[in-house]
Amino acid sequence: MAGWARNEHRRCPHREGSLPRGGPGRQPVVASRGGSVPPFPSAAHPTSHGLPAVSRALFDTRDEGEVLRLAMAHVSAVGPYRAEAGYLRVDGHLVPSRRIGPGHSSAVDRTVRELTGRDGLVTVPGMPWGRALALRGPDGLHGYLVVTSRSRPTEAQHVLLATLVRLTAAALSLAVAHRRRREDALELHRLRRERATLQRRMISMEVELGYQRAVHAALAELASSGRGEEAVTRALHELTGLPVLVEDRFGRLRSWTGPGRPDPYPEPDPARHEEMLQTVARTGGPVRIKDRLISLVRPRGEVLGLLALVDPRDDADEYTVFALEHAAAYLTLEMSHLRHLAELELRLRRELVDDLLAGTDQASAYARSEAFGHDLHRTQYVVAVQWPSRAADDAFARTVDRAASAVGMPSLVTRRSDHVVLVADGRPQEQALYNRLAQETGTPDGTIGVSTRCDTPDGIPGRYQEALRALEVGRRSRQRYGTTFFDDLGLYRILGPGIEYRELEAYVQEWLGRLIDYDGRHRTTLVETLSTYFDCGGNYSETAESLAIHRSTLRYRLQRIRELNDHDLANVEDRLNLQVATRVWKIMLGGPGPRPAGPDPLSSSP
Repeated sequence: MAGWARNEHRRCPHREGSLPRGGPGRQPVVASRGGSVPPFPSAAHPTSHGLPAVSRALFDTRDEGEVLRLAMAHVSAVGPYRAEAGYLRVDGHLVPSRRIGPGHSSAVDRTVRELTGRDGLVTVPGMPWGRALALRGPDGLHGYLVVTSRSRPTEAQHVLLATLVRLTAAALSLAVAHRRRREDALELHRLRRERATLQRRMISMEVELGYQRAVHAALAELASSGRGEEAVTRALHELTGLPVLVEDRFGRLRSWTGPGRPDPYPEPDPARHEEMLQTVARTGGPVRIKDRLISLVRPRGEVLGLLALVDPRDDADEYTVFALEHAAAYLTLEMSHLRHLAELELRLRRELVDDLLAGTDQASAYARSEAFGHDLHRTQYVVAVQWPSRAADDAFARTVDRAASAVGMPSLVTRRSDHVVLVADGRPQEQALYNRLAQETGTPDGTIGVSTRCDTPDGIPGRYQEALRALEVGRRSRQRYGTTFFDDLGLYRILGPGIEYRELEAYVQEWLGRLIDYDGRHRTTLVETLSTYFDCGGNYSETAESLAIHRSTLRYRLQRIRELNDHDLANVEDRLNLQVATRVWKIMLGGPGPRPAGPDPLSSSP
């Protein structure tokens, strides 16, 4: 007894096969038979003096599995008992931990489950006495102890066993309550963390929604006011704090809001700009390229321009991207609308110009032109523009119209099969329109013809013929590219449409007939040589260089011309008529024609 009293407070060490410690869901285990347990009085002399120590040990334990293990370990101390198995109720199911051999454990499990919370008999092979004792607490069943004995227990031993069962059930209730408090605390902590996370998320969503409402409100105000792209850039700058710009399809600046605007704005490289547009188009959303965050203005797949934020420090966040995307969507609608209006206005302007060129009622012309803000009461000039590298389509007509506006030349524009026509308010400035178009198109191979002044709409058809004549003369001159004014044509003013062709043909035949016939028979270019000789003012070196022939070849050709032609180049009168005849031949009669195939028989001296 003294030895049992000294060791009654010891805890049995955890051994293989014991109930696991922890909460629900873990398998309860018990100590093996060889486990170390506090020595109780022998079964022959049962006593209740050790129960207080066992009670303290049980109630000091906060783990259900450990409570069951201690109870099973001390069953033998209250009588001739042996703990065969223990069960803990886990998530509504009885989870066993047994010592019974595997051949009989299923029968015991089935018996215990069929008891449904009541005490009952259990049959274990080799054991004449067996009981399944329910471990019930205030909140229901906690589990079972399966106890056997080789002899029938006394009444006192029954009382001790019942006391141990009640103590175990009470300890289990306390352990369950402790576990639930711990679980509740953990759940409360989790819920508080989750609540804090949700609160932060709600605050973030509220901030995001507030920002989105601000973006929508700003753009809705723009939509209701009908203001243009400068208002878009200004609103986006106020929302993001970053400089904002709009470029057209070709990379030229249309609008800028914010600090740091380059002056002058750099001219784009066409190839690189096109590559950049394709890169952004493939991505679909805003794309960062160097220090800019770019979004395309692209209705129905056609790029009209781009909207960009200048962000060298990469400060743009998701709010900035949201504002840029929605501003680009609004700008797409705005620019599409402007594009539609521009196309409609261009069509109506074209119809007016077509009527003016063909001849129309003056009162109607004045009224229609005023609707477009063009004053036909002022002095007008007709301008014909031809650019061989560009088809005379709507796109080129818009380019010409834009270039004319850029050089301060208000105009009405239309197009023909191979050229664009403008009715311009005021005399064009020398080469200003040509230089601008060369810059816009990227090529200098264009020709412009300008008529004389026109004071009333009924004179526009005649001025159109003058513009065509100036265009044709310019196109056939040695300096084919640039602007030609009808006022400056001199002799060429009579060599255009409207002149009697039969008289001109007879005149050319009289002065150049033999040379033309010779060129036709022998595939030579004597008439072209003579024309170039006159164009170069009789300068041998310049003429030879222009014709890409040697000076000796030129001298031979001129000698041949003298031999074939009865007219003397040294005679002033003959020389004048020959020069005029070459002009008529070139401008009116289509010369020089295509050069004959094969070598020129007069390409070198004999």
